[in-house]
This record gives sequence, C-alpha cells and structure tokens, in this order.
Amino acid sequence: MPRPSSQRLVLLSGWGIDQRIWQPLEGSWPASVEAHAVDWPGYGDAPALPDNATLDQLASTMARQLPSDAIWVGWSLGGLLATALLDHLPLPRGLILLGVGERFYSDDGVTSSELASFRHAFARDPHATWRHFLRWQTQGEPNARQAHRQLRALQGDTPSANRSTLAQGLDWLATIDNSQRLRNAPCPVKRLIGEHDPLVGTSVRNEAETLAKAGHCPMLSQPVQLADALAAQAFLAVEEQP
Repeated sequence: MPRPSSQRLVLLSGWGIDQRIWQPLEGSWPASVEAHAVDWPGYGDAPALPDNATLDQLASTMARQLPSDAIWVGWSLGGLLATALLDHLPLPRGLILLGVGERFYSDDGVTSSELASFRHAFARDPHATWRHFLRWQTQGEPNARQAHRQLRALQGDTPSANRSTLAQGLDWLATIDNSQRLRNAPCPVKRLIGEHDPLVGTSVRNEAETLAKAGHCPMLSQPVQLADALAAQAFLAVEEQP
C-alpha cells in the first residue's frame, strides 16, 4: 500500500492533564502530519460527564472528537481510554499508545497497592495529590526539575478538571484492563515508551518502541524526537491496514 501524502493525528492526554501538554510539539511536526489535540470531558472547556459515567457515555461524548479517518494517539490514561473506546466507536486508521500498556498498574511498574494508596491520598487532599503527580511523572526526564517547571507552566497551579472528573479518571486507571482488546486488536496498534518512564514496567517497555533520554513526558523533554516517532508510527499503522 503506498503511503498517503499526509496523516491526521488526534492527540489525547492523560490523568489530570489537559490538551496543553501537547503544545511543545507544535513546531516539530513533519509537514506530512496534521495533529490536533482534544480534551477529554471535564477538562478545559469540555463539559464534564455525569458522576459514575460509563464508557458508553464517554464514547457518545467523544464521537465527533475521535473520527475514524485519523490515527488516535493516547498518552497514559488517554491511551487506556482510547483503547477501550475501540469497542464503542467506529475504528480509527490506527492507535498509538504512548506511555501505557494494557493496564496502568503492573507488578514491575506502578503496583496496584501504590495506585490504591494514591487514590486514598486523593480522597484526603485532591489538590496536593495532583501536584504530587505532576512532579512524579516528570522524574524520568533528563532534567526532571526543568520538566516539572514546564509542566506547571503549561497546566497552571490547579487542574482544569474538577474533583469528580479526576476521581472518575482514577477509577478508570484502576479498573480498565485492555489485555484482551490488544491481544485481538481490531486496528493497527503501535506502542511508544520513554526509556526512563517511571510509571511503566519493564514488561511493557519490552513490547514497545523506546524513546531515548525520555520518561513519561517526552513531549516536554524530547518534542522533536517524539513528533518524528509519532509520525513514523502513524504511517506504519496505516500501511498495516488490510
């Protein structure tokens, strides 16, 4: 199959982070790529879902944002949700998972007990727990302090999502298991992991293409490398379509 002259990417962010996380890539995309970042419900200006929303409700809300003629790029929780929505929406041309595997938790990454402790901390003090998470996920970058400053500058001092939306996201982090979906993936799936991602275990990293000198937030530390890698994976995904 010949490569198309251009590729459309929809960029999806993770827990507690809105679409501004993708801004550092804006000047780095190859000319052949059209990339568009969108917010999940409850982030930025997007209306929130009702409490205890289902994946069906999420799919209905995101249907226009996730077209079938695009490659979906899901980072962290965004990757988990994008994979789960393959069961609910028309299939994309491909799916790229960035910084996530079949599940968020694993024996050799963030363990289920660590995630449970994080959820307990969030219940006590959501704002402080969110700030801790910003610092935690930048620890694998070459200059963690600088990456944390970048992230704070992009996201501000408070999350753009309310407590209910954040709590729903933590529920999905704890419960979504895409093992079966990815074992029998209905569309091409590519995986990309930062070499020093502190949130991802070795078993997940071994199944993915690795981004050198990057952690969980390569859009902050390696924007050019990340944009090139996403563009390359998008074209490979399209070539694998039947």
